[in-house]
Amino acid sequence: MLDSVSLQSRLDEILEVHRDREGALLPILHDVQEAFGHVPQEALPIIAKAMNITRAEAHGVMSFYHDFREKPAGRTVLKLCRAEACQAMGADALADHAKRKLGLDWHETTADGAVTLEPIFCLGLCACGPAALVGDRLVARLDTATLDKLIGEAR
Repeated sequence: MLDSVSLQSRLDEILEVHRDREGALLPILHDVQEAFGHVPQEALPIIAKAMNITRAEAHGVMSFYHDFREKPAGRTVLKLCRAEACQAMGADALADHAKRKLGLDWHETTADGAVTLEPIFCLGLCACGPAALVGDRLVARLDTATLDKLIGEAR
């Protein structure tokens, strides 16, 4: 749980930056996640009040977009492409392999906090699929051996 004074102080700064911006909810949520590593549930009522929207609206937007997290991510975020081109090249089997190897489902983090597994819908490497994003590193032509190596490096 975050210190409420620290949370409020940082939220005030973020909200001030976007105070006069129309359609600021998404940029605010991105900045909050950047600041805290996730969007803390206790931040949503503060954001909603500042934007003059309901908590349900703020939560609905946050939960609709897969990039926003309710809990901090692991030290390494492994994003596997779920788009059709990658699926045609075996991405479903790779996703199943990653889930088994890590003992996770989508949006979960290993118990040791090392790896978070997330789907992503197109990395723009369609001609080189299946693809993944490991932290900030793009990986093309992913196979199980490379995936195992990436998982090993992340742990």
